[in-house]
Amino acid sequence: MSEPQTTEARFTRAHLEQAIAISPFTNWVGTKLVDFEPGAVKIAIDVRNDMTQHHGFAHGAIVGYMADTVCAWAAASVVGDVVTSEYKLNLLAPAVGDSLVATGIVVKAGKRQVVTRADVFAVKDGQERIVATALATIARV
Repeated sequence: MSEPQTTEARFTRAHLEQAIAISPFTNWVGTKLVDFEPGAVKIAIDVRNDMTQHHGFAHGAIVGYMADTVCAWAAASVVGDVVTSEYKLNLLAPAVGDSLVATGIVVKAGKRQVVTRADVFAVKDGQERIVATALATIARV
């Protein structure tokens, strides 16, 4: 498969770090860029009390944010500026832990859209437990 765009159009680690710095919501969540390579991104957050729901685990909206963000950033690392067109999130277990980690990869990049996949893990006492998985369609801007 030929690459959809040249390297100059792809977002770099520096682009994503800048996105973190200027996004009020991303800052509020406390998103950290853990790993980066074209087509694969890993992010993490510390779970705070104001991110939990009535049972004390991370709210599904925060888990969804993690999946959406890591999918979009993985796509951006291949094709440049993007927005999420849709995503399907499967919540697999309560997100109980001190932090959440999400990995996103590009499944296929086309001319107009990028299909991506994400897994979200809760980390407690150093142990990761998968809590959600997602597929997303990311559109080029």
